Amino acid sequence: MKKTTTSPEIFIDPVCMMEVDSGQQDLMFTYQMRTYYFCAEGCRKAFKANPEKYLKLTAPKRKGLWGRYLDRLNKATGGKAPQCH
Repeated sequence: MKKTTTSPEIFIDPVCMMEVDSGQQDLMFTYQMRTYYFCAEGCRKAFKANPEKYLKLTAPKRKGLWGRYLDRLNKATGGKAPQCH
């Protein structure tokens, strides 16, 4: 028979974006029924103090002439596609 071993799952630390395995039970924190894993105690404390700061998803700012044009177009149209009629 062949033995199967399960490897720990890999998660991303929401504070520093490092990869963390789920085997570190002492460096985890549950917030709004979801468990987060951390690389160090400092990251866990920072997240615990202000979780919303690290959970906000913001789109990266576009660079260059084309990116600024698209940002202005989205702002002017409210993110809707332009229509001719």
